[in-house]
Formats: sequence, structure tokens, C-alpha cells
Amino acid sequence: MSAAAPRTARLYRCRTPTDRLCPCGRVARALRAEGFAVVEERVPWRKGDRAEVRALSGQDRVPLAVIGGEAICDSHRIVDYLRTSSAGASS
Repeated sequence: MSAAAPRTARLYRCRTPTDRLCPCGRVARALRAEGFAVVEERVPWRKGDRAEVRALSGQDRVPLAVIGGEAICDSHRIVDYLRTSSAGASS
């Protein structure tokens, strides 16, 4: 029997160097707690320089998580998504 491959999420986040000071860190902690391998993309401070974030979500704010090909923005929405998807997975 082989072990299941870890789920991967790409997290576009600010340049704050810790996971304790901003909503981006809250999302990073929640993703790891749910067992995701997190690929972090630190974006520029200037919103005008976030072309990739804008292309994925139509807006320029972070955090932005891409999970299973779905782009989810806003830390509260991302954490709620993780809670509901893990609740459905454990049922």
C-alpha cells in the first residue's frame, strides 16, 4: 500500500517574514494544519505589481490560495473553505 500524495496549495502572500502578524500567515498556518504542502509566492508590496494575482483572481489583494485549480481570495473565505472541505472529507 502506498501513502497518499500530499495535497498541494499555492499561496500568494505578502512579504511579512512571519506567520503571526498578518492574514497571509493565518492562511499559511491553516493550510499546514489541514495537511497541505504549501508553495508560497511572496508578492510585491505594491498592488500594481501583482499581475499574476490579478490574472488568477481579478483583484490584487493577498492572501490568495490556489487549491485544486480554484483561486480563493480573502483569509476568512480560505479558512472557511478549508474547514468545510475537511469536514466533508472526514464524513
